[in-house]
Amino acid sequence: MTENARHIPVMLKEVLQTLAPKDGEVYVDATFGNGGYSEAILQAADCKVIAIDRDPSVLPRVNELKALYGDRFDFKAGTFGELTNLISEKVNGVVFDIGVSSMQLDDDFRGFSFSKEADLDMRMSMSGTSAKDIVNTMPEKELADLIYQYGEEKKSRQIAHKIALYRETKEIRTTTELAEIIYCVMPKKFGQIDPATRTFQAIRIAVNDELQQLKDGLSAAVSAVSGDGRIVVVDFHSLEDRIVKTFFAENAPKRVHTSRYKTTEDLPASDLPLAYASKAVMPTEEECLLNPRARSAKLRYAVKRKELI
Repeated sequence: MTENARHIPVMLKEVLQTLAPKDGEVYVDATFGNGGYSEAILQAADCKVIAIDRDPSVLPRVNELKALYGDRFDFKAGTFGELTNLISEKVNGVVFDIGVSSMQLDDDFRGFSFSKEADLDMRMSMSGTSAKDIVNTMPEKELADLIYQYGEEKKSRQIAHKIALYRETKEIRTTTELAEIIYCVMPKKFGQIDPATRTFQAIRIAVNDELQQLKDGLSAAVSAVSGDGRIVVVDFHSLEDRIVKTFFAENAPKRVHTSRYKTTEDLPASDLPLAYASKAVMPTEEECLLNPRARSAKLRYAVKRKELI
């Protein structure tokens, strides 16, 4: 796979359609990554984009966009859960691409993938508690609960027990070591999802506090956008999607039939901050063939009430 193929932004067409960038407005790319959404928004309208990312490895790409777009592009180092602290001005839209980025998965030294030999790290910010710390120090019961809660792994207790036995005699240091321990409980089977997938997902979520970050980020986005502003979220697994779906449902009135591109005019009045929340939008079959990462993607978006600041 080529470098360009690996870093195709997922559901880019749908993101642009629902965000609907306009000249003179300000948008937040809350998960900058390789800058695919940021650059596409900047090309779609004569607007400004403020990007956020906790990963220091994105800085070369940040500098590239600054050189191309000047004052129309700004970058804030941090997590999207800190959005309200990072950005003081009102914005017209916020877009999230939730989860680990293709760049992070493809980096042989970051420890996100069980298919590559690497230190067991998984830290998006390259600082703080690592996956190695969690796997080697967390009590067995807590580790089992973590794998079950964040990975939805039915054999979480057996996996946690096997990890606990292994680390009694040897520290678990690499991705492949951890994967092999998991395979002792759940052997690989041809044509089926790799047995290590859910456990690695669970540990990565815990290392980066991803679910709480998502909850905080959604709340911050509602505060940051002005009336008629849009919040667009692309997520990739059920835990994330459940949070997004629930948050939008709790903060928007019961859905009425309307166009994906409709503004908040003529929608029912409500005391809730959101005027409208969409159903899940799925990627096209064509995109899934061209970009396998899109297969599990869902897009949801919401529109803030027009009369709110």
